[in-house]
Amino acid sequence: MANRPAAALVLREGDRERLVSLTRSTTVRAGLALRARVVLLAAEGLANTAIAEQVGLSRPKVIGWRQRYQRSGLKGLDDADRSGRPRRIDHAMIVAETLKPPPKRLGVTHWSSRLLAERLKVGNATVVRAWRDYGVQPWRSETFKFSTDPELVAKVTDVVGLYLAPPDNAIVLCVDEKSQIQALDRTQKMLPMQPGFPERRTHDYVRHGTSTLFAALEIATGTVTAACKPRHRHQEFLAFLKQVARAYPATDLHLVMDNYAAHKRPEIKAWLAANPRVQTHFTPTSGSWLNLVEVWFGIIERQAIRRGTFRSVRDLNAKIRAFIDGWNDRCHPFVWTKTADQVLAKANRHQTSETDH
Repeated sequence: MANRPAAALVLREGDRERLVSLTRSTTVRAGLALRARVVLLAAEGLANTAIAEQVGLSRPKVIGWRQRYQRSGLKGLDDADRSGRPRRIDHAMIVAETLKPPPKRLGVTHWSSRLLAERLKVGNATVVRAWRDYGVQPWRSETFKFSTDPELVAKVTDVVGLYLAPPDNAIVLCVDEKSQIQALDRTQKMLPMQPGFPERRTHDYVRHGTSTLFAALEIATGTVTAACKPRHRHQEFLAFLKQVARAYPATDLHLVMDNYAAHKRPEIKAWLAANPRVQTHFTPTSGSWLNLVEVWFGIIERQAIRRGTFRSVRDLNAKIRAFIDGWNDRCHPFVWTKTADQVLAKANRHQTSETDH
């Protein structure tokens, strides 16, 4: 009797594809995938004993899962509620306490699971489960900055419009300065990378002064016009503007800049008035991230400055210029993809007082 083939299990409409997907998935629980395989084998008409041997379950288990599928379909393959004492600790209460600042006597800025567990007289594993259920992560902290510029919409629309549809017969340049670049020299010689070992350097260093990098990024090609200056004043910025104008002598220029005070000095405004082919477009206050040259500053920081060793400011400037020369040989366009409406939708203030409980 045990080996007699059972009648083929009749699958509900559309369930076969879902069951096959469950057996092939790498993300579903192993138990659910096993039950789906049992049902598929039963649908092929295999005997319960044969199915049990193939999947490694007992014959009563196979029969049980067949019956649960016949009664409830795919929902019958899910885990049933377990018996036992119901949970008596309110996770919402734990999260509510988590959102309150710790007492001053503790001297901490945020709760740890053990500190809160001690305060609430529960196990720290219970606190961790409550945090996981509500998506609360007290150990994490992020930064934000809302722009308060009254001309936010107009400035974003203007700058993004330049990126997406630059004027004909004109060049768009993103201009800014990376100030206070330190010429740092390590106290001992660096150890080069070897198989199994990353590059290593000492944690301490010697400072040899600072430099300021002025840069103008041409978004259509990625070419960078740059200059290293000892100081970060309007005089140096004006000299750099003149350098940029000489680099592009016969075309209109549209410069995207931030609201740094040196960019709006009377001397700068007078030079711009005398050179009408150079037009400026300012990013919103607290919105310098809209300037694409900031992306390039991140590139040079990661690839040439952060891991470099410099014995003098002259050495630092020489290596920056060498990087720029190499960059201009391999540069690529900087393509902006977001519309002004998409940028503004993300730049709007988010609610910070809501919780999920």
